[in-house]
Amino acid sequence: MTLTISQRRGRIAPTALAALALVLAASQFIRSEIVLSLLTQAAVYAVFATGLGVLLRQNGMVSFGHAAFFGLSAYVVAILLQDTGISAEAAILISLAGIAVFALLLGFVIVRIPGIAFAMLTLALGQLFYQVALQSRALTGGADGISIDWPDTLFGIPLGTLLEPATLFMTTWTVLILSIALLSWLQRSQFGRTTEAIRDNPERAMFIGIRPMAPRVLIFTLSAVLTGLAGILAALNTGFISPESMHWSVSGTALMMVVVGGYWRIPGPALGAVVFIVAKDLIGDFSTHWLSLFGLVLIIVVVFTDNGLSGALQKLTDRLRRPRGAGRQTTTH
Repeated sequence: MTLTISQRRGRIAPTALAALALVLAASQFIRSEIVLSLLTQAAVYAVFATGLGVLLRQNGMVSFGHAAFFGLSAYVVAILLQDTGISAEAAILISLAGIAVFALLLGFVIVRIPGIAFAMLTLALGQLFYQVALQSRALTGGADGISIDWPDTLFGIPLGTLLEPATLFMTTWTVLILSIALLSWLQRSQFGRTTEAIRDNPERAMFIGIRPMAPRVLIFTLSAVLTGLAGILAALNTGFISPESMHWSVSGTALMMVVVGGYWRIPGPALGAVVFIVAKDLIGDFSTHWLSLFGLVLIIVVVFTDNGLSGALQKLTDRLRRPRGAGRQTTTH
């Protein structure tokens, strides 16, 4: 049975609520702080990969510079808490708003550039921010980084409670689930279909009266804000930020997560991030060359699946749901 767009949109809220209930249950049953910490880190990078994935899926653009947004958001919060008297809540909102405004202005310039040139430009811009953070020792602490002076309470929750492994696990996964739900709703909206039309054929979209610039810029901005949100979650998890968080290799790692998980489906990049972080922890115990082994997995996924692990899981689910005998043709004589 094929669901209409409105029916699929109506399933987003119940699915999100079920996922949140599952996260709540997991936080109660998982007793190992190491496992909770690992899954928290996975959720942080899943938000990062989800932000990067929406840019690739809706705009068809590959960015090697999104680590700049990941690190910049945390640096802004750290500097505001260190040098001003504003609250942490205000610092977080100012950081995300600043990322949105900056990405919006930047987007009007760089989304005009197609293909590989866009990827190389984002790489150059990302490395520029990395070098600035590295050299601005008085402001950013240079290569040593800076610790984030979080207050005693954050959004009304005592910091000690918030930083407990189970609470931090629930917080990061809740943000991830809500982000995926938002993007799922967006993809099924008129705006989402418009951006897909622009991605598939910009000339035809312009012919029917759609101006591609604004939708592309808005998707770029949304992608940057989600990546910045991941940076703030990472800063909350570690209490620390350094220029290494802005290096192009961090963007490259996030792209690997997106490709492994599959970017044509909204949860795909998040799935790739979880698999990457868990594999890093498990394989790293047995080999110092775990990234080479994961690279082999990446090659296998790209060659033998249509859309990463999420596409393979979807095919398996469809096959299991298919009634026995469906698709078989009977012949009569």
